[in-house]
Amino acid sequence: MITTAINDLRESIASWRLWTLLGWLEIRQRYARSRFGPFWLTISMAVMIGSIGVVYGTLFGQKLRDYLPFISISLVMWGLFAQTVSEGATAYINSANYIRQAATPKLIYILQVVWRNLVILCHNFIIVICLLAVFGTKDWWTLPLFIPGLLLFVLNATWVAMITGLLAARFRDLPQIVNALLQVAFYITPIVYRPNSLTRFSWVVHFNPLSYLLNIVRQPLIGEVPTPTTWGICLCMAVVGWAAALLFTGRYIKRIAYWV
Repeated sequence: MITTAINDLRESIASWRLWTLLGWLEIRQRYARSRFGPFWLTISMAVMIGSIGVVYGTLFGQKLRDYLPFISISLVMWGLFAQTVSEGATAYINSANYIRQAATPKLIYILQVVWRNLVILCHNFIIVICLLAVFGTKDWWTLPLFIPGLLLFVLNATWVAMITGLLAARFRDLPQIVNALLQVAFYITPIVYRPNSLTRFSWVVHFNPLSYLLNIVRQPLIGEVPTPTTWGICLCMAVVGWAAALLFTGRYIKRIAYWV
């Protein structure tokens, strides 16, 4: 079973021209005839970061020069994870016409979602770069750690999208459930508040795998080195998650065309 999934993944990666083109065309179609095009994503994200940063920074008694870079990285990276998982849940459903009419590897539709959201990340990351340039960071030497952190972050988001996409193709109520769970996860994950802000309910952070996933990309950008525990948990999540996703995909991949 897992061999079938690995072969499909290999063929999907080899078809990179197809899923990168489909992902890019979808972004262009969404903002066709718009003056700013995809940069509307950046503008809307900047407005949200500015409003949330000022309001919550004031409520939490934070210095804006420290809090604005923190909240910008948190919201931009959370947007990548949440959108990848949410859109991954409908990847096969939205591509039903392609799946029925063309004998293509199935995982290209998941890779299309991941690629599209990485392109959006590149647009939104401009905000992070600008804020870091203005306010600086604690230690610039930690920035290279962001690259392996981002790789682990994307790998974890991808296997979650693989599983939710497969389940949602069979159970059509799942996309709504996934979106509801993502809303809950947004509030219990240290995104708008710092991880050490919760004292009485610190277990909410300690036992939340998403907090470690965010820390592995956020801490290098704010000048901190992620702990070995953070690296270990994220790596274990990627290994176990990908094994489960490939096993699950290999078991049911041939049924997708009948489900959608």
